Amino acid sequence: MVRSEETKPQVKAAKTRGRPRSFDRATALEEAVLAFWEHGYEATSVSDLTRVMGIGAPSLYAAFGDKQALFAEVVAEYGTRYGSFTDRALAEEPTARAAVARILREAAAEYTAPDRPHGCLVVHAATNCTTPEVEESLRERRNANIVALRRRIEADIAAGELPADLDAAALARHTGAVIQGMSQQARDGASREELAAVAEIAMTIWPRT
Repeated sequence: MVRSEETKPQVKAAKTRGRPRSFDRATALEEAVLAFWEHGYEATSVSDLTRVMGIGAPSLYAAFGDKQALFAEVVAEYGTRYGSFTDRALAEEPTARAAVARILREAAAEYTAPDRPHGCLVVHAATNCTTPEVEESLRERRNANIVALRRRIEADIAAGELPADLDAAALARHTGAVIQGMSQQARDGASREELAAVAEIAMTIWPRT
């Protein structure tokens, strides 16, 4: 017997779903971090990024936006995964002196770790950068670190931990210069032990009450 149209089984149309990504976003982002860290912003091309991230350009743009947007995410990821030792030391150590000593010791280790590019991405990525927005964003991050150091020093001056006539801004700027210099020295091949010695010398200028 032939069924009527009303009694025929109804087949529901399959729902149309978006095509799932064929790559792991976190892994791809980490590869972008390493590429920018090694070569800097300007020297890292989109083709370099797609090669190391293992994705095509359309997938990169869909997942991360353009190169500049990807780099902004890279810098944030770097700060969380690799650059947070400065903030932790400032928050956890009882004095500015102890915090800076820890920062410099940890910088010697972090900047020379054998499993990743040497130095600091925020310092190195600005080399030969011709994109004003990127250059300015990196400069703001470096200056923010110096401001954080200055405020910590000022707090210790107010608490009597450091001399009242100490130039907090100059000492913070000196510390920033040492950290950035250690980054460049690491890029040039300085070892952890050599940078640790630099850190110890840098701490000798710190006054005591």
